[in-house]
Amino acid sequence: MTDESCIAFCTTGGYAYAGTEYSQECYCGNSLQTGSVVAAATDCSMACSGNSTEVCGGPNRLTLFNTSQVATSTSKANPTATGTGSATALPSGWKYSGCYVDNANGRILGTQEPDSATLTIESCIKTCSGAGYTIAGMEYGTQCFCDNHIINGGVLSTSDSDCNVACGGASGEECGAGNRMSIYANGTVTSQGPAAVQTTGLPGSWKYEGCTTEGANTRIFKYQIINTNNNTATACLNQCAAFGFPVGAMEYGEECYCGDFTDLAAGGSTTAPITDCNVACSGNSQYLCGGGNRLSWYMWTGTPFNTWSFPTGNAAGAYEFLIGGVVIPLLTTPGTNGKVSFVEKWGTGPPNSTGAYELDLAEINNFTAAWRPMHVKTDVFCSAGLVLPDKVGRQINVGGWSGSSTYGIRIYWPDGSPGKPSVNDWQENVNELSLQIGRWYPSAMIMANGSILVMGGENGSNGPPVPSLEILPKPAGGGLVTLPFLQRTDPFNLYPFLAVLPSGGIFVGYYNEAVILDPKTFATTKQLPNIPGSVNNFLAGRTYPLEGTMMMMPQSPPYGPVTILICGGSTTGAAIAIDNCVSTQPEAANPVWTIERMPSQRVMTCITALPDGTYLILNGAEQGVAGFGLATNPNLNAVLYDPSKPINSRMSVMQNTTVARLYHSESVLLQDGRVLVSGSDPEDDVHPQEYRVEVFMPPYALSGLTKPTFTITNTNWAYGQSVQVQVTLHNGGPAKASLIGAVSSTHGNSMGQRTIFPAFSCAGSTCTITAPPNANVSPPGWFQLFILDGPTPSNSVWIHIGGDPASLGNWPPYPDFNVPGV
Repeated sequence: MTDESCIAFCTTGGYAYAGTEYSQECYCGNSLQTGSVVAAATDCSMACSGNSTEVCGGPNRLTLFNTSQVATSTSKANPTATGTGSATALPSGWKYSGCYVDNANGRILGTQEPDSATLTIESCIKTCSGAGYTIAGMEYGTQCFCDNHIINGGVLSTSDSDCNVACGGASGEECGAGNRMSIYANGTVTSQGPAAVQTTGLPGSWKYEGCTTEGANTRIFKYQIINTNNNTATACLNQCAAFGFPVGAMEYGEECYCGDFTDLAAGGSTTAPITDCNVACSGNSQYLCGGGNRLSWYMWTGTPFNTWSFPTGNAAGAYEFLIGGVVIPLLTTPGTNGKVSFVEKWGTGPPNSTGAYELDLAEINNFTAAWRPMHVKTDVFCSAGLVLPDKVGRQINVGGWSGSSTYGIRIYWPDGSPGKPSVNDWQENVNELSLQIGRWYPSAMIMANGSILVMGGENGSNGPPVPSLEILPKPAGGGLVTLPFLQRTDPFNLYPFLAVLPSGGIFVGYYNEAVILDPKTFATTKQLPNIPGSVNNFLAGRTYPLEGTMMMMPQSPPYGPVTILICGGSTTGAAIAIDNCVSTQPEAANPVWTIERMPSQRVMTCITALPDGTYLILNGAEQGVAGFGLATNPNLNAVLYDPSKPINSRMSVMQNTTVARLYHSESVLLQDGRVLVSGSDPEDDVHPQEYRVEVFMPPYALSGLTKPTFTITNTNWAYGQSVQVQVTLHNGGPAKASLIGAVSSTHGNSMGQRTIFPAFSCAGSTCTITAPPNANVSPPGWFQLFILDGPTPSNSVWIHIGGDPASLGNWPPYPDFNVPGV
């Protein structure tokens, strides 16, 4: 049964009226029976049994036709409209195209505007035309739809008079009816067949899997992307693939989801009839993108995007308790005296704290001897730190929490040695030596010329931004430089990432952006592409308070462009921790960020460079941002990142700790190759203030292989100098040397980090190391020198490279400060 066949039958019989009912019944007559009344157009809702694009009445409802006024058609192609419409003032080029059947296979125009009680034909056309559409449709008197095609197989109604509902804003105009749409167009109307699921022409190795339900009380997939106007299977699946997700799904036409196959079972999803996924994609109405609480889902069937390793036993490393602590350090620094310096918030911290301590690892079994109290005069809460390139490796701490502490410059000259007491303390006098402007959450870096660069921060506790940099020692003229990019991206750019590049420029990573600065003028010489965020939020960031961590990948001869690695971070608003690392070569002609998915989400990330060229990722949380009480779900797992392996196969899931390390947790490399893990100051009434100190032992520390040993007499290297070492190997090599830059670690920022594998050759047990060639490859400073026997590193020796070109050894020239000279 179709409306046309019923009308033809009744017309042949000479009847004035034809009516269809219950999808398959046809009635004829010359008058309407007493008691019959006009019903709501929506009551006639049953598709004709012979043509599903037409409506043939409903239960006790007739779709009624006057045979003397109807032009019939038996073709599914769009016939010419029989009416002229009721509009009187159409824009140029627009004309009436007919009364169309709506909702037989879904909406026939894809974009619905807000309902309007004052709708007119002219107002709907104006809205659609203004939005760039060439077709406008009116329905139910108050509804306006727009598109560039008739979609879902829409066809003309058998009678133009079916569109008989007056427009809400103009009673003399007709604006469709129930499931009937008055169509106006600027140009030729083209029709697309009923939408279907896209199963061919998919990108890569994606495969359609079916229609599935959402979970009972939650979304199946955690990552949702709303593509209001451009959702398609292709767009959605490409986004999922770019961020390493092997399952993509679409829902409600405009929603895209990315996840893993295990999410389906974990969320309680069940297979649904394919017909339940019946909503057209917002970006291409020829295809279907799920339905109401129904997902059209696809799976990647090609080579896996990510191959994570899951070593076991000693190969997974291990956490060990080291010693109970006396301090929750804000900043940890391995010293050239073989001890580790800890500084904490003082004045806002525990009342019995002196603000600083030094840990002597040689006294680890004697708690009192292991911890030496030291003293600061102002609050170092959220300051920056470095090891200076002077001849003794003094430590400097700059900035602080509020008042005069934000201007603070504190210097410590490490003395003593493991097992032998130290006596020096932090020296500070803000009235003599201070920053030019107060800074809270700044970063610091040793420049190629040996000077100290201090950048960014805020003007004290939750104060206005300090979008500038300054140089220490203070140069003639002041040297304070305003940085508009920090002003623009406040407050998501604190503790910016800094690095000297081999080409001489200064890399700055901040929020989700990165630039290269000229080392003399500090003008921006290159703007890099924005740093990718998370799969569903390109505005996710990497620096405090969104807090990820940056590392420089290993450098080796011939010392070409260096690779920058950034892992973790979070989003603004919902504070969803990022689950990926990204890397790029800033000096490349056209830098591109490579995305590598991590095994878990992580914010407040810490990363420690290891002597074998790998990187240990640890600490932090799986939800939230940095700050007091702002993160949940501690990430107890360590991940080992090995840049010698192929992209997306570099991460190994290591052992877990039982200690939550959240805000104000740190990690640094010790001279024996272990990683010192400390701190956690969440202040969330859930997790403790963490004083315990742990070590993580990488696989090489548990292998049972004997460490190599070496002797060296020259620990003060010039650039390019050849230096001899006497090496004893036990495991057959191959032997090589690594240089790990002296680091001060705070808030996921390892200031001073650098890994270099210098040229190395041996003749018997006598080996020659060629120092890095210049200050761009290796800024002046202190490095831990390791000799590796295959995978096994020796204990390290501190090496001074590049001298003290800025004569920091004579600075500061005040009686309150001891200086070693140059």
